[in-house]
Amino acid sequence: MDVEQLMLDPASHYHAPAEVLDDRELSREEKIRVLRRWEYDARELEVAEEENMGGGPPDLLDEVLTALRQLDAQTDMEHRPPTKQGGA
Repeated sequence: MDVEQLMLDPASHYHAPAEVLDDRELSREEKIRVLRRWEYDARELEVAEEENMGGGPPDLLDEVLTALRQLDAQTDMEHRPPTKQGGA
């Protein structure tokens, strides 16, 4: 499996974030990378909806964050931009 391809659009390969957890071809670190990308995409969607530009796929941010917690992935505050996508 090409992790870099998954990073482009995790939602095109998985129907739900929980499916990433079940993927036996990915290491824990790769699962975290894929879920972090999905988190970014979900936050972007929230911003678009907030600005009345919605119409995209359903918001899965809570599911993504739950999956990251199940992997004991720590919140990376150091590399988060100060924006609506997750920053201060």
